[in-house]
Amino acid sequence: MTYRYTIDRIPPSNNKYIGRNARWEYGKVKSEWAQLIKCCCRPVPKAPLKKAVVELTYYFPDRKRRDPDNYSGKMILDGLVRAGILVDDSFDCIILSIRAGYDKKNPRTEITITEVDDIV
Repeated sequence: MTYRYTIDRIPPSNNKYIGRNARWEYGKVKSEWAQLIKCCCRPVPKAPLKKAVVELTYYFPDRKRRDPDNYSGKMILDGLVRAGILVDDSFDCIILSIRAGYDKKNPRTEITITEVDDIV
């Protein structure tokens, strides 16, 4: 089974928080993203997926250079676990793919989750 979700935002870069004393701000934004995932990611599986391929595609509003490691999906993956879509976001449970695109008029994050029998 494959689930496709679209969120009309892009999460902040990890650079916004790493190495800074922004623990409270980070926690607030992470909670906001968990709530956003819970609201936007419908339908949810009957039971959380034990094994899955998770593809994140960020459509940025400009062609500015960005590093994939700064958009690792941390807030999204944690939100998917909290929403009951994934059992866990560990290497034993998911294969993660991160891509970027460009859409000046409609920046967004697209999430595709495909259930698999095993993680190789």
